[in-house]
Amino acid sequence: MTTTNSSMDVAPVASRWSRFRGSYLLYSFKRDPIAQLSLLVFIVLVGVAVLAPWLAPMDPYDLAQIDILASELPPFWVDGSDPAYLMGTDAQGRDLLSTILYGARVSLIIGFGAVALQALLGVSFGLLAGYLGGRVDAFLMRLADIQLSFSTLMVAIVVGALVKAVFGGATYSDFAVPLLVLIIGLAEWPQYARTVRASVLAERSKEYVDAARVMGFTSRRIMFRHILPNTLSPIFVISTVQVANAIISEAALSFLGLGMPETHPSLGSLIKSGFDYIQSGSWWITLIPGAMLVILVLVINLLGDWLRDVLNPRLYKG
Repeated sequence: MTTTNSSMDVAPVASRWSRFRGSYLLYSFKRDPIAQLSLLVFIVLVGVAVLAPWLAPMDPYDLAQIDILASELPPFWVDGSDPAYLMGTDAQGRDLLSTILYGARVSLIIGFGAVALQALLGVSFGLLAGYLGGRVDAFLMRLADIQLSFSTLMVAIVVGALVKAVFGGATYSDFAVPLLVLIIGLAEWPQYARTVRASVLAERSKEYVDAARVMGFTSRRIMFRHILPNTLSPIFVISTVQVANAIISEAALSFLGLGMPETHPSLGSLIKSGFDYIQSGSWWITLIPGAMLVILVLVINLLGDWLRDVLNPRLYKG
């Protein structure tokens, strides 16, 4: 009897993931050159960002390696360049290639960290709201509505002002990365909560959930071990989009002076640091990091679009 109940309990999850692994996911990827190219570019960008301390010609954090007399040197394809600086230098004399590699790493850390926080909060609240319903659902969804009324910029202003007022600007600069993860994560979790809640509402009325209740399983076990695995597809799709959104949010906040300081390069702070020099002819200080940001966000969005189409059962054509 135990064996029968156990097989009933895991059958929906095992069956769904078996179909997922054996279906058209890999087949679709092999037949989609855009997805293949996007994944390749993304892996390369993440790889060079992770290996920045070993790949970068110079350390932008080491003041001994910065030559202020070599500031605003153009990239190698422009007259007046220096072979030692392939992408040129910024206004502070830092090697632009090195700062881009280090800056991309910071932007990716903030992007993935913020999405991890969003997913933790949003998935937990969405599961509770969808499964328990009633007052819990009403409270959590009203909380999400309130959060959606505050933009990421507003949250950044409030949190940044509080931290600077209590601990000072130097402390804010030292802890800018975790603060931006916290700010972007707190500002965007309702996207997960609403999507997961909708999926849970559809799943909780199915037979395998009723069977789990009859067998005496706790609500926590039903939510996290049985319902959650069946709601992973939209979570994966949202995560790819949210990583790109988090990177853009960090760049926007840094450009407005609410994110990473210029002494700690990120793609956003690099764009901001060179914005004032476009008119003087030093366009590369802003445009090259900007191009890096566009490429990174583009490939993530393309992968997200492909994943959305593949995991959408209404688009499955057999």
